[in-house]
Amino acid sequence: MILHKMAFLAAILFFLISSSSVCVQSRETFACDTKDAATDTLRFCQLSVPIPERVKDLIGRLTLVEKVSLLGNTAAAIPRLGIKGYEWWSEALHGVSNVGPGTKFGGVYPAATSFPQVITTVASFNASLWESIGRVVSNEARAMYNGGVGGLTYWSPNVNILRDPRWGRGQETPGEDPVVAGKYAASYVRGLQGNDRSRLKVAGCCKHFTAYDLDNWNGVDRFHFNAKVSKQDIEDTFDVPFRMCVKEGNVASIMCSYNQVNGVPTCADPNLLKKTIRNEWGLNGYIVSDCDSVGVLYDTQHYTGTPEEAAADSIKAGLDLDCGPFLGAHTIDAVKKNLLRESDVDNALINTLTVQMRLGMFDGDIAAQPYGHLGPAHVCTPVHKGLALEAAQQGIVLLKNRGSSLPLSSQRHRTVAVIGPNSDATVAMIGNYAGIACGYTSPVQGITGYSRTIHQKGCVDVHCMDDRLFDAAVEAARGADATVLVMGLDQSIEAEFKDRNSLLLPGKQQELISRVAKAAKGPVILVLMSGGPIDISFADKDRKIPAIVWAGYPGQEGGTAIADILFGSANPGGKLPMTWYPQDYLTNLPMTEMSMRPIHSKRIPGRTYRFYDGPVVYPFGHGLSYTRFTHSIADAPKVIPIAVRGRNGTVSGKSIRVTHARCNRLSLGVHVDVTNVGSRDGTHTMLVFSAPPGGEWAPKKQLVAFERVHVAVGEKKRVQVNIHVCKYLSVVDRAGNRRIPIGDHGIHIGDESHTVSLQASTLGVIKS
Repeated sequence: MILHKMAFLAAILFFLISSSSVCVQSRETFACDTKDAATDTLRFCQLSVPIPERVKDLIGRLTLVEKVSLLGNTAAAIPRLGIKGYEWWSEALHGVSNVGPGTKFGGVYPAATSFPQVITTVASFNASLWESIGRVVSNEARAMYNGGVGGLTYWSPNVNILRDPRWGRGQETPGEDPVVAGKYAASYVRGLQGNDRSRLKVAGCCKHFTAYDLDNWNGVDRFHFNAKVSKQDIEDTFDVPFRMCVKEGNVASIMCSYNQVNGVPTCADPNLLKKTIRNEWGLNGYIVSDCDSVGVLYDTQHYTGTPEEAAADSIKAGLDLDCGPFLGAHTIDAVKKNLLRESDVDNALINTLTVQMRLGMFDGDIAAQPYGHLGPAHVCTPVHKGLALEAAQQGIVLLKNRGSSLPLSSQRHRTVAVIGPNSDATVAMIGNYAGIACGYTSPVQGITGYSRTIHQKGCVDVHCMDDRLFDAAVEAARGADATVLVMGLDQSIEAEFKDRNSLLLPGKQQELISRVAKAAKGPVILVLMSGGPIDISFADKDRKIPAIVWAGYPGQEGGTAIADILFGSANPGGKLPMTWYPQDYLTNLPMTEMSMRPIHSKRIPGRTYRFYDGPVVYPFGHGLSYTRFTHSIADAPKVIPIAVRGRNGTVSGKSIRVTHARCNRLSLGVHVDVTNVGSRDGTHTMLVFSAPPGGEWAPKKQLVAFERVHVAVGEKKRVQVNIHVCKYLSVVDRAGNRRIPIGDHGIHIGDESHTVSLQASTLGVIKS
């Protein structure tokens, strides 16, 4: 009876809290307030009118001054039309953030769920997880908008390629593979925006377009950098995630970057903005500049002679919104000087206002809208925190486990020494572009949930400039049943504006690790926090360090997730989304060299697993489990005929241009049996690579599919992957044309391989 009463009271409490979301709502109606008789009857406020007509009606009512006041991120109010001001800049890279001025924490919204940093979440290779996180983030974003403390336009995710391991913002990205980055982009954006193509839950934004992956290295910064990129690398690497974000994710916005590409600022390049994003890919949304980048192209890059020319060039190139004041200050004069037509400004507003209408911002009362019920009770919920924990568990990667040293046992390892500058990390676990987390569990707190801990930091911080604290750390390891060293990096080492010069651990961290390992009584487990790769070759070779774990930046629940992995409550299944290079890789390799492929004459080694074949610390896709899985290819075609389109179709140089092939249903279906032959249930991340026929265009291999599957001990599961031939088995020639190589393609899944022959044909049928 008492239990029933408690349950009843809990239900009442939940109802009251949930209902309070409307009561505490403080957001004024943005536009078209039904209580405002002066605007309620205006055509742009009529929900029965199609959005394009509503937008046209609104723009027709605006003066040029009013139009220009809407071109910046801090858009002005139009009181005579009942329209409030709006701040476009909000961020939600891995949870609602307060980096942009559009979102503020406080009052009944003190925090939001902080998921693992993107590089960690992507290591799960779980597209459904990525979409689920997007849905949670958009729930919390909508709740905060309803409460008057958040926006609806979120300039996330960052889908740039992690081309160089030194990049300080690599942590924000989905790693080095363009297909993975594109899948992540589309999945996360779908979670943010919802599945209604005509309406938006919140508006996502894929950034930074394009070839942006240098912040501040060796005297070169992103504001001055001219990325010299081949058409080949643009097509098969840098643009892939953005194209997938637009075409598969239906993203509402693309952000252009600070840098120039081949001498032209990206935010003033009509070939990039208008021709590629808008016309070729079909963006249904707006294009926004990175913050102050229009000013940068004039003031810093000196691309134009006058500010009016900079404003005109950007808008005519296809830019719709300026994060910054530049367009607001100079567009009217650009029109007066006949550098720009008012209709060009109208075209920009069509794209921004359409997004606002798709968001429901011109639909009147918030409470009456589909997401109007969301409030404080829908932020930092137990379910959301649970998903943050699950994401961290899925993203943590087991790099080394000699002799099954992991998992630890609470019975055998009753005392654990927890050592290292990141051992008590909290804020460091959420990386950059984060908000205020709901709460934190540090690594030492998580481990304390399993065993008694002896905590010694060993270093004051990750810079580890001296050995003053070493002796106490060594003594702790000497007396403990097991030792966990939590080392690595934080935002003081790698961040926006801060690229690394070395892949080694900072300061005296390596010395601390080696001294502790030498003295330790029990097994020594090295846990690394970082966004980018670290050369820990010394630890991989050290027999006194039997296990190594990469946790990335694991989010607010990171300490619990790390402990769950170390003690076996969770079985690791993450895989590295980037190559871990040795320090020597950086020799003679400036960050400013953009070529993905090796340049032998310059001794440039090539970048990422697709084009680099030298020594590595750990390869892309590496990750161990506490159990063992085997693969066998149960069924796959041996020949795929490719029909060539009409008389214009050509087969030359043993390849077919993708534009000449009949691609619609051209798919390679592969059925793979995955068997758990180990002693624990586990989740296996199956990576499918293709090795195209030899040729100077082609990567040595490329990821074409991935699936994550849970398999119980002794169980066998059949997994089917469908590989779109034109998208994933094609390569790009030097001219930037995508081609399908004719001949034998190797399909590789773990130790299993299969050869499929692609053949030019007038038949559009797949033969087994």
